[in-house]
Parts: sequence; structure tokens; C-alpha cells
Amino acid sequence: MSKLAILGGTPIRTIDFPNRKSMGREELEAAQRVLESDILSGFVGVAGNFFNGGTEVRSFENKWANEYGFKHGISVNSWTTGLQVAVGAIGIEPGDEVICSPYTMSASATSVLFYGGIPVFADIDRDRYTLDPKSVEEKITPRTKAILVVHLFGYPADMDAIMAIAKRHNLRVIEDAAQAPGVLYKNRPVGAIGDIGGFSLNFHKHIHTGEGGLLVTQNDDLALRSQLIRNHGENATEAYGVSDISNTIGSNYRFTEIQAAIAIEQFKKLKGFLNHRKNIGAYLTARLNNIDGLSVQHLEEGSTHSYYMFPIRYNEEVFGIPRNLFLRAVSAELPKPNYWDTTPLAEAYVKPLYLNPVYQQKIAIGKKGFPFNMNPGIEYDYSKGLCPVTEKLYEKELMISPLVREGISLDDISDFANAIEKTIENINDLKSAKHLISESSELYDAAKAIEDNVKK
Repeated sequence: MSKLAILGGTPIRTIDFPNRKSMGREELEAAQRVLESDILSGFVGVAGNFFNGGTEVRSFENKWANEYGFKHGISVNSWTTGLQVAVGAIGIEPGDEVICSPYTMSASATSVLFYGGIPVFADIDRDRYTLDPKSVEEKITPRTKAILVVHLFGYPADMDAIMAIAKRHNLRVIEDAAQAPGVLYKNRPVGAIGDIGGFSLNFHKHIHTGEGGLLVTQNDDLALRSQLIRNHGENATEAYGVSDISNTIGSNYRFTEIQAAIAIEQFKKLKGFLNHRKNIGAYLTARLNNIDGLSVQHLEEGSTHSYYMFPIRYNEEVFGIPRNLFLRAVSAELPKPNYWDTTPLAEAYVKPLYLNPVYQQKIAIGKKGFPFNMNPGIEYDYSKGLCPVTEKLYEKELMISPLVREGISLDDISDFANAIEKTIENINDLKSAKHLISESSELYDAAKAIEDNVKK
């Protein structure tokens, strides 16, 4: 009998991986303090002392901005709305094109649609998993107004190259650093290397308040415009001396005092979280680094990684079996997940965004094709094959793990590495028996892992 658990052998580990837990007494006491104050939101939707929120909100914004050298921090009720605010603040108008990554959470591109902009997808770098500067430059047209960069999995994009392109073509740059709080690119904090950017405070992120986000910028005008969009800006443009009122119609994207109080306590823990992930990530990198057929990320000098996910690139040609079977064999060596963050490995991350119905049918706002029909004579291409590197990563190569995080010890991550090594050592048994193992026709991607495990 094979040693592999998927073929009836003894697994590497049967004890559950611990769930991530980051909330403590500090957050409880902070929330209690706000409840006792009876002021759960400090915002008022007219110009004045409370247009930008209450004591807790402004304290949180200032703490993050001051810690990392951002001139402005602007909290919002989610990073999805934060992206919408950023797109509006930089002045995107109907028919403007914004170059986006096809390999990211959907909101990174749909935020463009809310202002009538048109996402144009460039391919990604197969090592960084972020926008490939060469592909970005190839996608620029006279209608291009901005580049929306995503620091995927917590490792920064090639910002020097992207900023050089933006300068040559007079483009704005938005940084989606949802997964990369506190991350450095060549010793500079990501988020405001471009014109504006920010971070997610969603439950699944490094620090969280359930939902929420924080915009950061060094630009006074973009900060004011962001604050207007966040809080019914149509009521305040005159009071704040705004002559160009385009895109300042606001909404209610406001952060609550309870969320901000919790965020302050969570933020105090961020560097400790990142340091732990750094150590666990370095250990796993060392274990997998010299395995032929697996590729892990290597950090350039002066740059850091938040390890929101630990990406591993898989080479089917080396191992002789499809990625799905390899992943299932590794997972069989480890306990069945009891929650999304205890899933050892998932495939693919997300389907390339341009393959989703909104782009395939070119139906977004209303039923008449807006905004894809804003530029007469231009037919936007979202066909399969558009971004070959992205598609190959999705279909065959990329695996990701959420185990490089708080609550996971070196012993835990060693078991994960042992499961990978055991599978590779017994790969011939797997090849011989693969016809006996039913192959899944569905990619076991990260979104499915989260959905399935949250239901449990």
C-alpha cells in the first residue's frame, strides 16, 4: 500500500490547524468605551467640525497616516467603496479607460464602472502576480486616464516601472493595497507611491473591523475630494471652496466610531502580525525553495511581503500529474479544514475578471451597454486568451495557502511542508493510481474554499 494518505496511507497530521484569532480584551474595551459615550458615529453630512467624523475616526486615520508617512488617511466603510472613492477623486469620467489587473477581487475593476470608466485588462507578471509593466504600456491608448495597481497576496507590484509609464503618459495611479498593509516597496510604504491608494479592513484581512477601509494619499486635493465623496459632498463643495465639482456627489461611505476604536487597537498589532508572517513565510520558502517543479516568491532588497496568501507556482510538466490531483494529495495528508483560513491549499485564486458576465456581455449600468458603448467605433476585447499568463496561472499553475499567518507555529507550517514533500517523494505512486482517483472538474479556488468552509 502506498504511503500517501489519498491512497490509504497514514496522514502527516490529524490535529486541526488553529483558526486565526486577532481580537482581544483591548478591542472589547475600546468598543465598550464608545458604547458608553453614546456616540456611535461622529459624522454629519454638512460642512463643519463633524464633516470628517468623530474623535475615534480621526484618531485612527491619523495614527495610520503618521506611522507610515502618509499625509492623509481617509477611512471608509469598505475597501470596495474606497476604490470607488479613489476612482471618483482622480476624475474618471464616462468613456475614460483605466488599466486594471485581471487577477484580483472583482471590485478592483468594477470600481471603474461606477463612474462610467472602462476597465482595460493588462496581463500580470508570473512571479509577482501583479501588473506586468510591459503589458500595461501595450494597452495604453489616447483614452487611457489611469492605472489601477493591485499588490496581490501582499507583495508589491513593480512600482518604479509603473510610475515611469504613468509619468510618460500623464496617467494617474491608484494602488489597491487591500492585502498589503504595512508593506514596503524598496523601503517605501505602498499605498501612496501612486496618487492615491489604500487598505482593506475586511474580516479576512490582517487587521479588521468586520468591514472597512482606509484611503491614503499625499495630495491635498485628492484627500478633500475623497472626503467629499465619502460624505454627501454635494452639500459641502461651496464651504470648502471647490470650484471643480465634478464627481463630488457623495454617498454615505462613513466609518463608525466603534469600528475606528477597534481599528486603533488592531493597528497596534499590525507590525507584530507582519513580523510573525515574515518568519513563517521565510521558513516555508526555505523548505520549498529547491524543489524542482515548485516556484515560490523571492523578495527584492528593501521590499517586504504581508503574506495575505502564500503563492506557489506548480509545474505539471515536472510532476506528470495535474495540479488538482497534486493539491488533493497534499490536502489528504492534513486535517479537513474547519474554516477558510485552515484550508491548506487552494487552486487558482479567482477566474480572470474579463471572463465574468459583466465583461462578456458588456452589461454594467443599465441594459444598453453603458459604459462599454461610450467610445463609438471602439470594440473592447474581453475574449479568452486576452491575458495568457493570467489564464495559465488560473488553469494550471497557481496554488495558494492562507496558513502563513497568526496562530500558526513553525511546527504547524512544518507539517504543511512535510505534506508537500511526502507527496512529491511518492509522486510515482500517485501517477500509477491516478486513474483510480476521480478527478474534480471544478477548480478548488480560494473563493470556493472560503464559501464552503464558512458554511460549516
